[in-house]
Amino acid sequence: MATLALETGRRSAVSGANFSGSIVASAAADAVKKLNPRHLTSNPVILATEVVAVLATISTVTAIASGHAWLFPLQIAFWLWATVLFANFAESIAEGRGKAAADALRAARVDTMAKLVVDPSTGMTVPTSAYKLAVGDVVLVEAGDMIPADGEIIEGVASVNEAAITGESAPVIRESGGDRSAVTGGTTVVSDWLKVRVTAAQGSSFLDRMIAMVEGADRRKTPNEIALAVLLAGLTLVFLIVVTTLVGLGHYAGVNVDPLVLGALFICLIPTTIGGLLSAVGIAGMDRLLKFNVLATSGRAVEAAGDVDTLLLDKTGTITFGNRMATEVIAAPGVAAPVALRAALMASLADETPEGRSIVDLARSSGVVGEIPADATVIPFSATTRLSGIDAGSRWRKGAVDAMMRYLGREPSQMPVELAAAVDRIARSGGTPLAVSEGDHLVGVIHLKDVVKPGVKERFADLRRMGVRTVMITGDNPVTAAAIASEAGVDDFLAEATPEDKLRMIREEQGKGRLVAMCGDGANDAPALAQADVGVAMQTGTQAAREAGNMVDLDSDPTKVIEIVEVGKQLLITRGALTTFSIANDVAKYFAIIPAIFVVALPALGALNIMHLSSPQSAILSAIIFNALIIMALIPLALRGVKYRAIGAQRLLTRNLLIYGLGGVIAPFIGIKLLDLLVTFTHLA
Repeated sequence: MATLALETGRRSAVSGANFSGSIVASAAADAVKKLNPRHLTSNPVILATEVVAVLATISTVTAIASGHAWLFPLQIAFWLWATVLFANFAESIAEGRGKAAADALRAARVDTMAKLVVDPSTGMTVPTSAYKLAVGDVVLVEAGDMIPADGEIIEGVASVNEAAITGESAPVIRESGGDRSAVTGGTTVVSDWLKVRVTAAQGSSFLDRMIAMVEGADRRKTPNEIALAVLLAGLTLVFLIVVTTLVGLGHYAGVNVDPLVLGALFICLIPTTIGGLLSAVGIAGMDRLLKFNVLATSGRAVEAAGDVDTLLLDKTGTITFGNRMATEVIAAPGVAAPVALRAALMASLADETPEGRSIVDLARSSGVVGEIPADATVIPFSATTRLSGIDAGSRWRKGAVDAMMRYLGREPSQMPVELAAAVDRIARSGGTPLAVSEGDHLVGVIHLKDVVKPGVKERFADLRRMGVRTVMITGDNPVTAAAIASEAGVDDFLAEATPEDKLRMIREEQGKGRLVAMCGDGANDAPALAQADVGVAMQTGTQAAREAGNMVDLDSDPTKVIEIVEVGKQLLITRGALTTFSIANDVAKYFAIIPAIFVVALPALGALNIMHLSSPQSAILSAIIFNALIIMALIPLALRGVKYRAIGAQRLLTRNLLIYGLGGVIAPFIGIKLLDLLVTFTHLA
């Protein structure tokens, strides 16, 4: 039940852009709370809008108290406050989805009882609440138990259901040593047992980090966001100076410009649209990654993903499954293929290693069946004999080729020529050959290889079309590396690579001005993951790898980097599109308001009054209303993002300028004119 609850919470965390009533209501309440000027200091455009809204409110109260016309200042004040609220609402709705997901995860967590090992010599355990566990504690986790905290397996091998974290229903094997020793709190042991050393304190576990990230609490502004915020602040200051100079221009032209009108003009000219949506775009970018089961621990990494030039991938466990798997059984001369397959099956039925299970799966997928006889004697694998199998009437064995030849009482040179050639071919391709016998006869050779994950080659081709160069990094010899690289379809490879080699290659790429992404899962990948601009650690990897990266792929799929790059590009394109639209809006609003204000005193400006608005007041009011409504209209786009298309940069720029640049110029002319007609009609009515 606990796993089911966690899985429910996880699916809530990665669900799409759902605008449920509770999220909208919560966002509306948060929008009001964010009216606090201290919150708006990080957004100068919206802060300036709030300041003018306060001044408009004071002007309204003063007009009412003095008996002067108060309807116009009241309308201006109302729509300025609406602009601020709509901007806050955009940020709150983006945060709200993350908070709802975090609440679901928090509610799903249960007070797990752990079996704390207090005496390693006897294995004695004491029931202890999971929240009391400290880093370094060792716990025993048996079949049916939930793993109470993130940790490293120090003893045992077991099947673990990680559906609560990865969403995958099929259990995975976790064992001590190697790159499959990390376990995550909240997952469940399905069979056997494990002893786990706790590596994360309460409050800093993977699940706690996931909760914090989906809440957006730890999200910092990216350099691009900071640069854009500086630009917006600069534009705000420039337009403040421009509007202030209009007072002197008005006196010179004999026009007594109302300070309220100047304030409204100032708000219309500054880029309030992107100012109101900037934060929502950044938060939504991380949220979109969660929909792909990728947890980003850095907003900067999401943005950097959009500009990645080079992708480095560890081979074992990233491009390949990491376990040697049987791909074929080559029959000896004179032996039928089904006979060789059945011998391989019988020799592997009692073998619980991943290799043994893969041989059984290969035989059964080919239609060969067999079960362990009741009277069978199991011959376990040992490092001395390097053989394993069963005795049941006949004798079936599999093992290293030289060990099998000794077992059969023959010299290696006595192996049939065809099988010797197959063994040589397998070895040259980087695989592992195992000989199989039935009784005293050599019946075939099993080809074990580190299998490339399905669909990898096609996905790497997609990355190539996106302009991303892929490089496989492995500790294998060059022959094996070349074979795997060719099968996987990567652009290049680095063989016999040490952790230092990986780190050096990343630094060399970065020294050439390229942004580098690294996918890895082992402890030896940690330095490279930390150095890379985008470090994507596999969830099935070690704790060190997951801590070093700035993203964690919950599905452990290296080709997921395609989605990561697309989300990064989408984030950059969305921000650019909305900035283009916002600045284009300002140009149109300039033509709407300036001529309407000064046309009486300066008739020559009538040539610019192409919208023929009814009056200066209706022009100002219509522009302010449009300014507020356009933020609300663009919230779905900010959260969903502009769709990324794998086309050239020039075509993409041209397309966005046509849609968002030209659209940003045209939309205000249409919108403000319609609002002017509505405002005039309402006033006349």
